[in-house]
Amino acid sequence: MINFKYEISLAPAFAFRCLSSLRCEGHLEASCPAPNSNVHFTFKRDLVYFSEISVIVGPDRDIPAPDVNTNPDIMAWYMDTYSMNVGYSVLEVVTGKPIGLGGSEGRTEATGRGVAKVTELAILKRKQKMSGTKVAIEGFGNVGQYSALILAKEKGAKIVALSDSKGGIYNANGLDIEEIMDYKKSKGTLSGYPKGSSITNEELKTLDVDIFIAAALENSVTDEIAKKMRAKIVVEGANGPVSDTADEILRQKDILVIPDILANAGGVTVSYFEWVQDLQSFFWKKDQVNATLEEMMEKSFNEIWEIKEKYSTDMRTAAYILATQRIAFGIEKRGIYP
Repeated sequence: MINFKYEISLAPAFAFRCLSSLRCEGHLEASCPAPNSNVHFTFKRDLVYFSEISVIVGPDRDIPAPDVNTNPDIMAWYMDTYSMNVGYSVLEVVTGKPIGLGGSEGRTEATGRGVAKVTELAILKRKQKMSGTKVAIEGFGNVGQYSALILAKEKGAKIVALSDSKGGIYNANGLDIEEIMDYKKSKGTLSGYPKGSSITNEELKTLDVDIFIAAALENSVTDEIAKKMRAKIVVEGANGPVSDTADEILRQKDILVIPDILANAGGVTVSYFEWVQDLQSFFWKKDQVNATLEEMMEKSFNEIWEIKEKYSTDMRTAAYILATQRIAFGIEKRGIYP
């Protein structure tokens, strides 16, 4: 069954994410239990649930997008279920679908690309160069993998540490991300990778690096971890990976935190692109998707940075200020009915 409990608790954050990065329709990120051996049962159970919630989702309402344990095939099931219920194909009801079935080029790596872009911008604001910048990444799912790949191959960063739920690997000379992606796919874990020493997740989070990317789960950076952290910049690739108390500790240590509301907005932004393409039945080339995404991420980053500087605050508060300003503008210009 699809599990929306966690995502519903994040609904305000998703709304503010859209408002701080782009103006678009609402998206509800969906996750479901990891597939088990009984694929038929999982398939039937998911579709029954999606059929039941079809009264509260839709192409002009909430638009489910992929998240933990979902993939393009699962999103296609949901699109098909909704379409069967209304009697015609509605490609734009969900995002993250397969290419050829209303999916968008660049959607798979979109969140990771957004993370990589804001990481690059943060480094430039610190008057450093990306080339050779040392990066440690907690979490090697979709976001962690593509953040690492894009930072290493396109931005010139040196990825020195990676981890998944079973532990991490470290190599001061840098890790071969494509090779590790293949290893993870074949072994199901990073453990045992021969070209890096084994480290724990806690050790990874407290490494002396330029960038730490939290791309695992909520509240993975506790106040105890924050006290030990030596990274210069923390990027929230996951949803809410830095606890409230840890966030305050990092501020006091002058560690720049790029909040999730900005950092992982790449996924919802390309979901918006997918929705637009589905509505138009006109699909973009991958280069166009990537370039437009990076342009929008840069614009949002600079707008938030300007507010941060203006009010002498942190990036998270600045992002909320920007989103709130946009809400206030809409209310002021539209008036209040009746």
